[in-house]
Formats: sequence, C-alpha cells, structure tokens
Amino acid sequence: MSEEEARKVIDNLLQEAGWVIQDVRKINLSAAKGVAVREFPTKSGPSDYMLFVDRKAVGTIEAKKEGTTLSGVAEQTARYNASVLDNLPKVDDVLPIAYESTGIETFFRNQRDPDCRSRRIFAFHTPDSLADWIQESAPLRARLRELPPLDPYNLRQCQIEAVTNLEVSLSQARPRALLQMATGSGKTYTAISEIYRLIKFAKARRVLFLVDRCSLGRQVKKEFQSYIPFDDNRAFTDLYIVQHMTTNVFDQDAKVCITTIQRLFSMLKGDQDLDVSLEEKSLYESAAPDIDPQAIKFRGKIPIETFDFIIVDECHRSIYNLWRQVLEYFDSFIIGLTATPSNQTIGFFNKNLVMEYDHNRAVADKVNVGFDVYRIRTETTEKGGKIPSGFYVDKRDKQTRKVRWEKLDEDIDYTPDQLDRSIVVKDQIRTVIREFKAKLLTEIFPGRTEVPKTLIFSKDDSHAEDITEIVREEFGKGNDFCKKITYRTQESTDDLIAAFRNSFNPRIAVTVDMISTGTDIKPLECILFMRDVKSAVYFEQMKGRGTRVIDPDDLLAVTPDAKTKTHFIIVDAVGVCESEKSQTTTLDRQKSVPTPKLLNNVAIGIRDNDTLSSLASRLSRLNLELEERDIQRIKEASGGKTLSNIVNDLMSAIDPDIAYDRDKACAPFDNPDFRELLTALQTKAEQTIDTTTVDKVIQSGYDQQAKEKASSLVKKFEQFIEENKDKITALQIIYNLPYKKRHVTYEEIRELAEKIEMPPYGFTTDTLWRAYEQLEKSKVRPASIQKQLTDIISLVRFASRKEEVLEPFREHVEHRFQEWLKSQQLLGKTFTDRQIQWLTMIADHIAGSGSVDKKDFLLPPFSGSGGIIKAKEVFGDRLDEVIEELNSELVG
Repeated sequence: MSEEEARKVIDNLLQEAGWVIQDVRKINLSAAKGVAVREFPTKSGPSDYMLFVDRKAVGTIEAKKEGTTLSGVAEQTARYNASVLDNLPKVDDVLPIAYESTGIETFFRNQRDPDCRSRRIFAFHTPDSLADWIQESAPLRARLRELPPLDPYNLRQCQIEAVTNLEVSLSQARPRALLQMATGSGKTYTAISEIYRLIKFAKARRVLFLVDRCSLGRQVKKEFQSYIPFDDNRAFTDLYIVQHMTTNVFDQDAKVCITTIQRLFSMLKGDQDLDVSLEEKSLYESAAPDIDPQAIKFRGKIPIETFDFIIVDECHRSIYNLWRQVLEYFDSFIIGLTATPSNQTIGFFNKNLVMEYDHNRAVADKVNVGFDVYRIRTETTEKGGKIPSGFYVDKRDKQTRKVRWEKLDEDIDYTPDQLDRSIVVKDQIRTVIREFKAKLLTEIFPGRTEVPKTLIFSKDDSHAEDITEIVREEFGKGNDFCKKITYRTQESTDDLIAAFRNSFNPRIAVTVDMISTGTDIKPLECILFMRDVKSAVYFEQMKGRGTRVIDPDDLLAVTPDAKTKTHFIIVDAVGVCESEKSQTTTLDRQKSVPTPKLLNNVAIGIRDNDTLSSLASRLSRLNLELEERDIQRIKEASGGKTLSNIVNDLMSAIDPDIAYDRDKACAPFDNPDFRELLTALQTKAEQTIDTTTVDKVIQSGYDQQAKEKASSLVKKFEQFIEENKDKITALQIIYNLPYKKRHVTYEEIRELAEKIEMPPYGFTTDTLWRAYEQLEKSKVRPASIQKQLTDIISLVRFASRKEEVLEPFREHVEHRFQEWLKSQQLLGKTFTDRQIQWLTMIADHIAGSGSVDKKDFLLPPFSGSGGIIKAKEVFGDRLDEVIEELNSELVG
C-alpha cells in the first residue's frame, strides 16, 4: 500500500474518530471541534496532517506507506511539532500530540508525558479526549508518578506489596503488568484498592474490569459494593458508579465497567446485544470462537481511549489468541490478576511480573490453608472392564438421556479412558462414593459428625447427573443434600452457589467446571476429583477452590461441628494428582465451531493449525466412544485408515518438527461420505451402561507423597526438639516432666509456639498433628475442635516418646485429673463438694494454660468464686500442696 493509499485509510480512521478532514486551501476551523488539515505548512516543511482542536493546533500526523518502520519517523513528527508557524493559535510552543501511521500500524505519544515514548495504538483518539488531555495540568503518566503513599489500612502485607509494586510499574509507564496472587489472598480486594487510588489520585477516567464469566461479574460487583476505602466511610459504589454490563451499552457516567470479553467483543463487532447465556461458560479451557483475526474494526462510538486501565481478572489463555484483539483495541494499561500464571501468561505481560505470591507463601502467612491428598483406587477405574456378549445392556443418549435396551452380539472391552464417556459403569461410581462415605468421618475427617462441604469434579453434565443420583442414594439423603451445579442445571446457578457457600445444605456439590475458577466458597473443606485434568494451570485453579481461609464463626454457621478450617483434603479417585500435567493449551481451539462445519472447512481447504488441532481433538474423543462395527465403517470410508491413524496424521501436520504434508493428512475428508459418517457418529453420542461389572476398592488412604511429606515434617520437628531441649525454657520443662517439679507457664508455651512457627521451621500444631495422624494413626486421637495453645505440650511429649498416645492436652489433663481423684480416694483423702468445684476449676485452667499459680486466682473464673481468699478458706494449709501436686500430676 502506497503512502497515498495509506492516507485514504488514515482519513477513514480519523473520520470514524470524529475528525473533519480538510485540505489546507479549504481550511475552516469552525467546521468541527476537531479538524485535521492535510499538508499544513510548518517552518520545517508541510506536515501530512495538522490537528486542530477548538481552533488551536495540538499536534501532527506523519503518514507513511505500508511496511515503513515507524520508530525512525518519530523525529520527523517531533520536528514538525516544534516548527509551528509564528502567530498560529496553538496549545504549546511545541505541540504535544504526535502520531505516525501507515494506516495499518499507528504510533502515538504525548510529549507532555515524562520520559515520553511512542506506543502502538489501534486507531486515533477523538477530538474530545485530546481537548480534555490538553486542559489537564499534568497527563495521566505524570500523575501516576505523584500518587500519595499507600495507607495500609485493612490491607494484608501481600496486598500492600502488590499495590506498591504495581504502582512502581505504572510510574514507569510499563503498558502491561501481571500480579500472581494465590487463590484466597484477596486479588479482587487488591485490585479494587488500586482502582480506588487510580480514580481518586491519578484521576483515571474509566476502568474496565474483565471477568471470566457473567456470574463472576456479579460477584465482583458485590465486592465493590462492600468496599469501604481507608479515607472515607462510604462504600465505593456510593462514591463512584460501577456498571456490571448486561447489555451492549456503556453507562457514560460509570467509573468502572465490569464485563466479559465475550460481550466486549460483541460490542466491538457492532452487535446490538449478546445473549447472556453465552457469558456463563468459563473460557478458562476454551479458545476464541471461529472468528476472523481482523473481525474488529475501529468504531468511533467506542473510542480507543474509553478505558485508562483494563484489569483482567483470572486472566487465562483465551486472551492470547484471537481474543487478544479485544484488549489491544484500547489504548490502556493492562493489568493481569492470576493465581497460576503459565509461561504464555508471563509472555503476554512482557515478563513484567510485579508480584509473586504463591500458595506456599500464602499458607505460611495464614492467608491460605494447605491440603492433604487421600487416594481411592478401584479396579475398574484403573483397568477398565468387559461386558460379555449375550447380556442385555442399556444404551443411553447423552443429550436426552433416553434409554433403550440392546442385546450384545459380542463382548465389549473398554479402557479406563472410556469410562463415563462411551461406557458408564454405575458400580464404579457407586464404589468410589461408598468408599468416600465410609472413610469420610473416620479417616479423612476423624471425629466429625457432619459431612464437610464437598465439591466433586465430574467429566461432563451426564457424568455429574449420575454422580449426584448415587451420592444421594449412598448417603441416604434428599435432594437438598447434594446438588448438581452445571450449565444445564435448571435452578439458578447463582442461588445454588450462594446456598453452597452460606447455608447448611447442600453439603455436596457436583460440577464440571462452573466452580473451577474464581468462585469463592470459603467453607469448602473437601474436593473429590472424579475426572483427570491435563492442564497444570487449570488443575491449580481447581485445587484453589479449597485453599480459602474462613472465620471460625462463619464456618460454624454452615458446618456446626467444624470449629476452624486448618486445611482441606483432596480426595483423588482418578490419579489426577499423579498424572503428568502440561503448560500447553487445549487441542480444541475452536470449541464454538460445530464438528460438521470443521469437517467442511477442511474439505474446502481451510487447514490452519487451530482448525486441524480442533478437529484432531474432536476425533480423538470420538475414537474412545466407537463400537467395533463403527471402527470398521470408518476404515472402509477412509480408504483403510483407522481414526487413530487420521488423528496422528493431523497432529503430525501441525507439528513443526514433523511438518507432515497437510493435504495428505486431510485427504480422507475430501470424501463427503466419510464426513457424513463422522457427523452421524459424533451426533449419536450414545453411552453403553455396564450393569454387569461389580467394582471393588484396591486401596484407599493418604497417598505416599503425603506420607513422605508428613514423615519429613515429623523428622524436622523431632530434630528441633532434640537441638533445643536445653535452650528453650518450655522445652526444658516439658521434655523432662515429671522429674522437674517446676511448671511451664503460658508465656513460655507461647514463646515455644512462636519459635516453631518462624522460619526455617514453619510448624503449626495443626500440621504436626495431621502428620503424626498419617504416620501413626492407631496412636493418635483426633485433634480437638477447640484448638488450644497447650496442645503443643502433647506434641512435644509424644514426639520425645514421653507419652504413648497423642491426644489433645485438655483430654490428657481430664484423664489425669480423674486418675488423681481416684488415687486420693485410695489414700483415704476426701474432698468436700466445694473443694471438688475448686479442683475442677484448677484442672480446667491447667488444661488451657499448662499450669496454675496463686496469682491466677485473681482472674476469672477464680475471681468470680472469691479469688485467692476463698481458695485459702476452702483448702486451708493444703492450698500450696494441692497446686503443686496438680501442676505435676495433670501435666506429667
């Protein structure tokens, strides 16, 4: 494209942005707010375009032919901007606005910016925006350097670090920044805190908050509504308008717009509206739809400067391919939020990772809770099975779930990969759920009576339906106990998620991927995987649903026998924690394109990587569902090739290291009969229900990796005791009890707890207790629901082999107290009812504090019963003897 042709494109872009184009001979600066005058003279020669706003010169555009590298053109534009004719009305002696453009590529800079540099933009800014910028005392990039110090009010340390680091990046005008913050660490709260500062102090005009799906948009809107800034007692939404977009219309007064990338794409295409249902499915494992890479054209009604900042929440792979044109349309800073960045994510954000706060750091800071893995293995899950010929089987349509009978003419052998896809073995599902139920309150959550809030990940909606039915049966509960939450659920998914989060029921939710990312379910304590996951990033997101901490009172409100959430359990029924994970993306990159259309696209010659990859993915899944007669039909129609051969050829064609001939790989699809056969088989989507197989559990228990982790933890703890038994006062006393009569004080116990929690140890009573429970289950009693600091005494005594059983310290004290009372009776010593009352109070105090002293009698509950004076009256001269004896006998 020549420079003359480039100018025609530039003219169109300027006009779309609201500029009036004029030749210098026919200049009329009153014709519009913004006028672009061609070939306007300067002291250095004619500028291709001189831009006037409200009759004043504001900048220039230098046009070049397509292919020109624009970085070297900036000096020419700068020369024109500094050579404006004398006496010409202008905003500055040196014009601030500079563009260089080929019509295909456009660079822009505002020379008022500190350390100004050119940046690539999609099109031109509107005259109104330039008018606003010129009137500002300082441009946005200068204001970002003048933000006031951050007030740490109501912010965690990790959030303070994230905001501080991000603002350093913004002050350097770096266009993209990525924050990695562990699930549950408050990414959204951090983002809102930063948005508030950007609007109030940097005078940002508007911020876009992109979410993965519409339901998360509603969740984010609520967080804005509840956010109270540090310097105002009003909510964010009382100060600024926040719009959650459910139509394709911007609220021009909104400071924050919340939407999905699907809706934004729809708007930039010029669509009148978007079906809300298209925003409800997560894009986490999806790619962009079947869209032209140049589908988005410049639309003056949505200026490129609409947003100063774009926050991409839970940014995922959908922004890296065809969706990225939506983000790159806007002249905005792009800030990504994620718990699990892939290499692709880091690359998209120009390796500008301004915050790294992973799950391990979050656990150390008590922002997240850790997890253990409990493994369930069954024979059918691991080996597959066989349905003998001669049996009647059910054939079920996956979509309608209509069932018909069929007598088998030959055996059906199936692999584990076919389970819950082409073959459904109800007893395999039942065996897993039955084993899960049997071990849930005995091994997984020992001592509990209520089913903890549990999320089950299934393979698809049909699988979720089967699991839901069997869970209700096996637990003997009603519909409210277990709910399916998928995109095909008839009930409101928002209401179901809210009930799962805030109400007693449902105790168990079954989903495919609706609750896999972003959704906040703090009371969740157990995740059961009945599907494998190949994406490392997606698996981390799914695990992240269980990591969130919760206030004990809030947990108690939905799970009455769970006083504190110290960890969560992954119950792995498919080997998901053991299977290899990949950073690569899904093969099916065009999920919205129907298979018949993919087949026809290949037939007419569309053979790009995404098309062939998506087709290979569909056919490989279909291959798992084929019966023997279907395999033969495919072989005949394809000219002798199996579906496996064809899939391998497609994959070889898109592999740059193999580069197999694409025409050869696609040759079978030239045959219309073959395409029709594949369409018919794919549409059939029928499952065989195996009612003959009786599954059995091979093994269940905490996995070996968890045991190795527990063993390492115990070893380090016991090494700590050995190395410090003569250095730390509490250890000196506890380790040598009952031989030393000096008792340990509560302050000394607290000092010990603080030392073991500090690096390099990072021990907590909860993690140590669980570690011993996994290694020596028969010797470990369930940890007390009411956590007490004195439990560390029990741990030290057990670790140093002073006790044969690990039990909560309160239970230990109660047992010793009852034994002491019996021994006193055998010695002929009796106590009055009043003395028993005081002895019980003393024992209770020792259980909570590790010891008792006469000065403790000044505090409740002793003070409420008369204090030290009453104690002396009750026990007389024996008071000191009783105190010393109980300190020794109940702790030792």
